[in-house]
Amino acid sequence: MKKILILNGPNLNLLGKREPEIYGSTTFESYFTSLQNKFTSTDLHYYQSNIEGEIINKIHEVGFIFDAIILNAGAYTHTSIAIADAIKGVTCPVIEVHISNTFARESFRHHSYISPVCKGVIVGFGLKSYELAIESTF
Repeated sequence: MKKILILNGPNLNLLGKREPEIYGSTTFESYFTSLQNKFTSTDLHYYQSNIEGEIINKIHEVGFIFDAIILNAGAYTHTSIAIADAIKGVTCPVIEVHISNTFARESFRHHSYISPVCKGVIVGFGLKSYELAIESTF
């Protein structure tokens, strides 16, 4: 059984409340339950933090023992060399995901420090981006 961590960064704890015109009205906890029901042969784990160091610590914690990390680093995508270095330092593949199409938004969202060190990037498919990321690990 594959062991996969979904790791969400800052402000993603507000899904379902925050800018529903961009992010929808479903909470991530509710969506995560539906992912667990769909991918019953996968051991899915979920962690969210608004703190950069906690995200780095979680990558270090699971990056040698899990089969994959699905990472939505939120705004840290565009600012964190430290998260990119953490990804480079672990052995499991990391897939970068974004709910919105970052390239259709503000120009500062067009650059990712983590994309070059990730296995792949899935952008703009709403919450389905996570499902596509899980499927890409098979």
